[in-house]
Amino acid sequence: MKIILGVLVGLLCVLPSKAKESAPKVQFYSRDPGYVGKENTLICHVSGFHPPELSIKVLRNGFELPESKQSDLAFEENWHYHLTKHVPFTPSPSDTYTCIVTHLGTPKEYTWETDM
Repeated sequence: MKIILGVLVGLLCVLPSKAKESAPKVQFYSRDPGYVGKENTLICHVSGFHPPELSIKVLRNGFELPESKQSDLAFEENWHYHLTKHVPFTPSPSDTYTCIVTHLGTPKEYTWETDM
């Protein structure tokens, strides 16, 4: 197991230099249609980025939702990465939900639009 982990770490140190820097593609959506008062899950999926230095925050009215969960960082065959953060929520007409993705120190904000 230690040998495999060592090889993977070595590859991550050497091979990413061959991949081109790529900005993340962000999808911010709810699992089900967003109906006021109905429990749901917000999902912020980020893909196609390189290098892997990236963070995701999901906020309601400007405050980070503490019960959010994040997937493990994964890479695709072209050495670009993907990461997903999700959180349970119940939409309210007075709440604003945003996903802030910071890649290489530059944050970008995405707002959830209800399907109603």
